[in-house]
Amino acid sequence: MDYIAVDYSAAVSEGVVTSRGEYIEMVEFSQSASERIAGLPLTATKPDLIRLADRLKRAIADKAPADKVAELARALGREVLLAYPVALAPSAMPNLSRTASLYAQQCASCHGPTGGGDGSGAAGLDPPPAAFTDMSRARQRSVFSLYQVINQGIDGTAMASFAQLDSADQWALAFHVGAFAFSEADARKGAKIWDADADLRQRFSNLEALTQITRAQLTQDIGEEKAHALIAFLRQTPEKATASRAAGLDIARARLRASVSAYDSGDRDRAADLALSAYLDGFEPLEPMLAVRDAGLLTQIESSMGALRAAIGRGATTAEVRLQASELVELFDQADNVLEQEAGDWVSSFVGSFTILLREGLEALLIVVAMTAFLRKAGRPEGIRYVHAGWVAALAGGAATWFAATRLIAVSGASRELTEGLGSLLAAAVLVSVGIWMHGKSQAGEWQRYIQKTMSKALSLGSSWFLFGLAFLVVYREVFETILFYAALWTERNGVAVLAGAGTAIGFLVAIAWAMLRYSRKLPIGKLLSYSAILIAILAVVLIGKGVAGLQEAGMVGITPWPFVPRIEMLGVFPASQPLIAQFLLIVIIAFGFWRNIQESDPLPHKPQEKNS
Repeated sequence: MDYIAVDYSAAVSEGVVTSRGEYIEMVEFSQSASERIAGLPLTATKPDLIRLADRLKRAIADKAPADKVAELARALGREVLLAYPVALAPSAMPNLSRTASLYAQQCASCHGPTGGGDGSGAAGLDPPPAAFTDMSRARQRSVFSLYQVINQGIDGTAMASFAQLDSADQWALAFHVGAFAFSEADARKGAKIWDADADLRQRFSNLEALTQITRAQLTQDIGEEKAHALIAFLRQTPEKATASRAAGLDIARARLRASVSAYDSGDRDRAADLALSAYLDGFEPLEPMLAVRDAGLLTQIESSMGALRAAIGRGATTAEVRLQASELVELFDQADNVLEQEAGDWVSSFVGSFTILLREGLEALLIVVAMTAFLRKAGRPEGIRYVHAGWVAALAGGAATWFAATRLIAVSGASRELTEGLGSLLAAAVLVSVGIWMHGKSQAGEWQRYIQKTMSKALSLGSSWFLFGLAFLVVYREVFETILFYAALWTERNGVAVLAGAGTAIGFLVAIAWAMLRYSRKLPIGKLLSYSAILIAILAVVLIGKGVAGLQEAGMVGITPWPFVPRIEMLGVFPASQPLIAQFLLIVIIAFGFWRNIQESDPLPHKPQEKNS
């Protein structure tokens, strides 16, 4: 449709065919569009689409004016997207750093090194390759339409599909070729307009707005000169124009519409997949930022997402599924307003940074301190270095993860949830075994026998690596989650406040660690082991709740909502039966382990004091 809207004017002028080849192409394209629409799944709006496609065919056959044909083609394109939603923008800003070399490898032979349509392979092609520098056509093209051509190709032409490329590379190429018709000087003028006009910045607060707009459309609103300069700026430096936050919500909305449509047509499996995609590909990347700005709204959205997936899973009525999706869209609108607000002030950024690191760091700190205190009391100071090596390696791994996620690869929502979920479950399994073991050694006589049996032996290699692995596992899980929140905070352009908050949190954590270690020296070994066992058991219950919830959000575990249970993420409590049942079963296992320790404890006999002769 976009191709017809742009190129029809080159085929017909004032009711006369000016290019026979172009006109035949327009006829073929309109016929192809009509046939493809007829082959789409049945929806309530499909008959209207067929009628609109027929109108477009008749207009081209009658050699109607170019503006009428363009209006019909664009209207049909919009209606198709409403009836059969697709992602109108990338889920994240593509990396444009290597796009020039990608264009040179894939496109320059036909389209020319500067996009003029004069490449070495262009001779003899009919129709000729598009000249991206042709302003009469460039003003009608959106980045989305360019992406569609790159992704699908154009039947009957030399333009093949490049679907074999990564989607991010396809979007990057669309931005690149969409900028050929604009100069650096145009972009500099556009930058000044951008900086001076807050309303324009608000208009392009998400990637979908950026990929959909054409210069011709923007001209109608702000005038020719400003539109030309602003489009030049947006196409050449899209990363400066949008933080791509609301784009994720646009994707989530589109997936929800598609999910309801699939459910309405009886395809429950596809509806479930699309509902999961709405969360993982659309909303989940925005969770850290929304958690910092409005944690209550985040909780509402996650609960509503779970309720929608549960409704689809149990085969609820279409009306119920549609109602649940509508509620989600309303919540997304609220999130849009929250995410599009100007960056928070210094105090809010400081507090956000401080609370994130203190909250996430405290869980890991408690485990590391308990292990260190235990090894010191046991007379095994050589093991402490393995604990320290474990948590230091976890921090290094977190730094590597940050670098990879922001520079090398895009960590998907499913990958994040799986990493957090499986990491939590593994940590819970290890901690519960350690907790029961510590509780057993805290019983009367058990610690003395253990010391008498093992004190003379050196710390084994297996035990050393166990200490390292436990410290690494527990700390890395918290580091992984923390870097997601800090990545969101860092985009607020208030690095000083973020660093100050992190530094203050680190100071508090150090003080807590010092106080715990100092107090633990004064505790009898039995009490230290008993308190540590209880603490570790509680953390294991928290982590198994978080782990099951993470697998639910990744689509690996089903969701059965318990709406009357509050969501207390810090305690691992989630309003669904699966994580609650897992926590209950783990509590039973821990209770049984502690009870068995008590039953099997056998106090050492006290030697009678010798009487003086």
